[in-house]
Amino acid sequence: MEIIKRKPFPEDFLWGASTAAFQCEGAAHEDGKGLSVMDVRKQDPSICNYEVASDHYHHYKEDVALMKECGLKAYRFSIAWTRIFPNGDDAKPNEAGLKFYDDVFDELHKYGIEPVVTLHHYEMPLNLVTKYGAWRNRALVDLAVRYAKTVFERYKNKVKYWMTFN
Repeated sequence: MEIIKRKPFPEDFLWGASTAAFQCEGAAHEDGKGLSVMDVRKQDPSICNYEVASDHYHHYKEDVALMKECGLKAYRFSIAWTRIFPNGDDAKPNEAGLKFYDDVFDELHKYGIEPVVTLHHYEMPLNLVTKYGAWRNRALVDLAVRYAKTVFERYKNKVKYWMTFN
């Protein structure tokens, strides 16, 4: 049998893991977070309770330490639009939500883990669906741009890699 030698991954290869906010954060009703479409969809509670999930919101420090222990160099996750703008069309962003992600980014950087952030992972604010009809209404373009600009500006020194949609 011939052994095939493969080249190792480049030193700067971002070996990592990924999650979505609704899958891991929990704290569905804390610190001003609004309802997303994922919060109201029919769920099988025997599989997962998304209101609690893995409770990353309260345990991100331990989670990030485990990522480091596993040798991860990157963590791709989504920001919950409803933590930043609880209704999607709020006049001002929710500072508690912004601070949560500041803290997560700081913890990742402490361990040398590169954050890779997704803006939309099927987590649209429920209000934008009920009030505007979701993406069928062009008003959502401006609201989505405002959300993106808010997080881009806030985290410009903490995040290099951004994705629009999962």
